[in-house]
Amino acid sequence: MSRSALVGNVTAMLEDAGFVVSDRCAIRPKSFDVAARRGEDLILVKILGNIDAFNEETGHEMRRLGTYLQATPLVIGLRSRDEDLKPDVVYFRHGVPVFSPDTAYNLFIEGVPPLIYAAPGGLYVNIDGDLLADEREDRDWSLGRLANELGVSRRTVSKYEDGMNASVEVAMALQELFDAPLTSPVDVLEGADDVHETESTPDDPKADPDDERVVTVLTQAGYRVHPTVRSPFKAVSRDEEDVDEEVVLTGHSEFTKTAEKRARIMSSISRVTRTQSVYVVDRAKRDAVDGTALVERDELAQFRDADDLRDVIRERAEQEEAA
Repeated sequence: MSRSALVGNVTAMLEDAGFVVSDRCAIRPKSFDVAARRGEDLILVKILGNIDAFNEETGHEMRRLGTYLQATPLVIGLRSRDEDLKPDVVYFRHGVPVFSPDTAYNLFIEGVPPLIYAAPGGLYVNIDGDLLADEREDRDWSLGRLANELGVSRRTVSKYEDGMNASVEVAMALQELFDAPLTSPVDVLEGADDVHETESTPDDPKADPDDERVVTVLTQAGYRVHPTVRSPFKAVSRDEEDVDEEVVLTGHSEFTKTAEKRARIMSSISRVTRTQSVYVVDRAKRDAVDGTALVERDELAQFRDADDLRDVIRERAEQEEAA
């Protein structure tokens, strides 16, 4: 299957699952292919045939964007090296959850989350420690008795009851012993970090030298600016004074055909992520592109605070919609 077909299939599946999906990010470099929202669940999805193509730089960018946009970064892929991804198993690459289209279908369409995650050493599951302790005590089994049944140490059983996860083999043995489900699913959208310890959000990259002037002006206007390197926008800017921290996707370049295409993609992503978008250009002959406001660089320097810029962004976007 071609990557284009795979992206189309995954996008159609997300739409069938009730997600509103952005246009595909068809301009390189790109850290994600589509943004999708269902209710309060917002995901940024990278779609790959071979997940080995997902490098550290892209992983770090997706994790940063997840933090700035309050979204969950995900990779949906078919295989790693020469091995297909196993169904209903969550893998991790550079701190980002990875799973197959079948797993995505079960999660988003069927509402059945995966139970297994891959980590160094094998496949693991979440054990409900309180339920395990209750089952053991109901049978009047000691920690030592259960340890002997499982072929592990007493201390290991104690750790299971304290919340330590177990191998698939141990989980199966527990289920056979107690004839009860003692596992809990991997909460991909909310609790992936609970089963995969990662370092804190990677630091922002340095702004492109061509964008430093724009970054400086936005900062002086009261925005906290987070530069990006592999996204259709140059930065994610957040109003320092806004209690709701309104987010603005920010682009900057000469206004070319490529810039217009980027602005349209930014508009689509903004609608899904519930953000605003602005594209800073040297000269503009129009006010907006599909809801992305166009602001000339010299004009930008005249704004004294975030409120002024926010009002202009909204006015120009609304004027275009009314036209």
